[in-house]
Amino acid sequence: MGHGGFGPGAASPPGGAGRDLVVHDNELGALGSHAYGLRERLRRDADQARAGTFAAATSLFNGGLDLGAALTQLSEAWNTQSRTLVDACGHISNHLDFTRSQHSKDDVKVATEVSTSRITEYYR
Repeated sequence: MGHGGFGPGAASPPGGAGRDLVVHDNELGALGSHAYGLRERLRRDADQARAGTFAAATSLFNGGLDLGAALTQLSEAWNTQSRTLVDACGHISNHLDFTRSQHSKDDVKVATEVSTSRITEYYR
């Protein structure tokens, strides 16, 4: 399976530049916001028809139609899958928030541990 040139053993890009992951805080924030917004919309929209679908399934089942049982199974599958997707979006949002926070802490730690005079030693 190809990874677009990423990962162990991948050839260096033209020019010999190394691969460093560059992430900007504002990009992580925007992605986290989008993931949270998607989570909220999915949570709200996926739940809109639950009560109506359950009522219809019950009515069909009580009327002796097999369609009622099938609609109940479909509704349960939809609810399970939509909750999984909502949870995944929440996980992504939370992970991006955590990543932003952790990188910020790491930046502060590096800035306080490596003084300017020490930095010049690394360039000798």
